[in-house]
Amino acid sequence: MWSEQTIQLIQLACQEDLGRLGDVTSKLLDESDAQVTGRVVAREDGVICGLTLGPQICEVFGQRLNQKLEFAASAHGDRQFEDGDQVKAGMCVATLRGSRSAVLTVERTLLNFLGRMSGVATLTRSFVEAARKANPNVSILDTRKTIPGWRELDKYAVRCGGGENHRAGLHDAILIKDNHLAGIPTPRLTNALFELLHRRTGSPSFVEVEVDDLDQLAEVCKVVGVDMVLLDNFTPDQMRAAVAYRDGQGLRGKVELEASGGITLETVAEIAATGIDRMSVGALTHSAASLNIGLDL
Repeated sequence: MWSEQTIQLIQLACQEDLGRLGDVTSKLLDESDAQVTGRVVAREDGVICGLTLGPQICEVFGQRLNQKLEFAASAHGDRQFEDGDQVKAGMCVATLRGSRSAVLTVERTLLNFLGRMSGVATLTRSFVEAARKANPNVSILDTRKTIPGWRELDKYAVRCGGGENHRAGLHDAILIKDNHLAGIPTPRLTNALFELLHRRTGSPSFVEVEVDDLDQLAEVCKVVGVDMVLLDNFTPDQMRAAVAYRDGQGLRGKVELEASGGITLETVAEIAATGIDRMSVGALTHSAASLNIGLDL
């Protein structure tokens, strides 16, 4: 399920904590080889995420320690907890079994991954719920504002929170932003975009163009092949005008409108109510606080 890059990230985290000598504290404990079972417990309400990564973290640490570590999601009704489940403070979401020293060695790295991913999923769920109260059809998307090396995990957590993923990187979609078009006056925008898109190669998942005002939107809407228009820092009134213009041109269902720029939990509902199709929110990944998750022995 996980890419080689994510496996390498876990290995780096293992090396970061254990260095050359390993866990010098846990080695001092009496009965360090005794088998124990730890309970992974949510300390606050939120959306759990990272349970599918737990076994891989334990495998990496187990190989380093030459010991067996077992991670398993806990029972939740007639099934086990799954990534994306809403949890309450005090719930045991998983168990961790192994020698006492091994469990203590993997503890912090495991909780770091779970806490970060659950924090992103929890914040995403809050944005999705707030937006869809105002507009049931709007999509909440992430951005490329992710921790370097963590993009696969951050974007997975966004999906677990009910959001959707924007492009994975610079390689899989065309997003023409203001700096790509710097110095090109609005009257020349249509021709400039036609020229740029004529040079494209491969099969991008979508073509999107960022605009700063309604005049630019009108020019972009003339260009065949543009799938989405990103409305950068538009006010709600400007967004409503953009939706009306797009619909008036018969482009509803053909060209999607995406709001972006400074969207917060306090403003997301008002923006969603304008009728736009998509909202990209950098805060989902660059401002998410870790969910408090602990390990009880």
